[in-house]
Amino acid sequence: MGLDIAFWVLAAVIVVAALAVVTLRNVFRAAISLILCFVGVAGIYITLSADFLAVIQVLVYVGGISVLILLAIFLTRDVPEGSQSNRLRLPAFLMASILLAIMVFSVMNTTFPVSSQKPIEQTTGALGQMILRDSGYILPLEIAGVLLLAAILGAIVMAREK
Repeated sequence: MGLDIAFWVLAAVIVVAALAVVTLRNVFRAAISLILCFVGVAGIYITLSADFLAVIQVLVYVGGISVLILLAIFLTRDVPEGSQSNRLRLPAFLMASILLAIMVFSVMNTTFPVSSQKPIEQTTGALGQMILRDSGYILPLEIAGVLLLAAILGAIVMAREK
């Protein structure tokens, strides 16, 4: 019962945050709403006992993509507001409405198999053992970490004023 309530609360938060992303005129506030939406999706993964996906969601999207978007916003100081309204707003709304209707129709008319059993074992520990101990992926993981550190340092040097 508690997981059901948490699921629906998180779903409502995600929908409100997603609507805020597309309706807010301030680009920075829209990016913060996008981060809230990403965190909500990670919470949904936790309620579904997909702990590995939740951690990856937080690391990749909240930690990586959101920081990249915020850095891009900070580097473009001349664009505090979003784009002005134009003549393509109504056709875009109609196309989005048609796509939404198709998706809702598809979801409502599809039977999804549901399992009532909980996962036997948590996936994160087994995946960590496989990636870091049992196979030779430790060196590529370390190299990726060094490359990401170099990219962060390069972004800091580029963003710094002369």
